[in-house]
Amino acid sequence: MRQEMEIEFKNLLIETEYTKLMERYNPSGESVWQANDYFDTPDFELRSHGAALRIREKKAGLVLTLKEPKEDGLLETHVTLSEKEAEDLFQYGLIHSAEMNQQLEKFKLTASLEHLGRLETKRFEKQLTSGLLVLDQSMYLGTTDYELEFEVADYAAGKKAFEELLQNNSIPHRETKNKIVRFMDRKALTR
Repeated sequence: MRQEMEIEFKNLLIETEYTKLMERYNPSGESVWQANDYFDTPDFELRSHGAALRIREKKAGLVLTLKEPKEDGLLETHVTLSEKEAEDLFQYGLIHSAEMNQQLEKFKLTASLEHLGRLETKRFEKQLTSGLLVLDQSMYLGTTDYELEFEVADYAAGKKAFEELLQNNSIPHRETKNKIVRFMDRKALTR
């Protein structure tokens, strides 16, 4: 198990803004694929605490991540999963990791976890002097959206650099929920 604080700024993009940024920062058009499978109880108990649980699948393997709100960001707890452990979570809502179960105890879940669906992303990352630029095209529950993420180590300096990045590319600031929240909001509409 490992933990880290994530400080990132987000902005939804329209497709033309996304295309313009990709042309500017990623002329080769290279991106990586990843998939996030989201889990919660039938009544969205984790969501009600501002927390979220996902399995991220990349070419490198499977990682179970719990995201929970902290002061200036999110505390992420990560556990690597085997295929069998992932299958047990998908089918039975079982988590084998004692450390992850201990992290989840504070939420006092009253129901079993269930798989809510999948979000697939084409992702491009580029390290800039002021932070990590991430451009995502995500497909989930019949929708596609585009997003700019900017990951930083320092909140104040990162916020300033993020605002300059938007301004320099003529992109209006849009209040943006993170992917998990956007997915959960859409999923709640289908229940």
